[in-house]
Amino acid sequence: MKTLDLRGLKCPLPVLKTRKVLAGLAPGECIEIACTDPLSAIDVPNLVRETGDILERQDRAGEALLFLIRKAGA
Repeated sequence: MKTLDLRGLKCPLPVLKTRKVLAGLAPGECIEIACTDPLSAIDVPNLVRETGDILERQDRAGEALLFLIRKAGA
């Protein structure tokens, strides 16, 4: 599983960087993302809906928002 540390980045950078990494994943691969921008709680789930991928988990750890996204099959 790949991880992406986007803590400290402000909108729209977390979503743009997540979109770029998702585009390079093979179907079934997962990525875990950590963000501190509060808008990521809205933006990341919206991105996943747009791309058709799967938001496996959305959690909070201190100030960080954590997302686990699975790349959908072709």
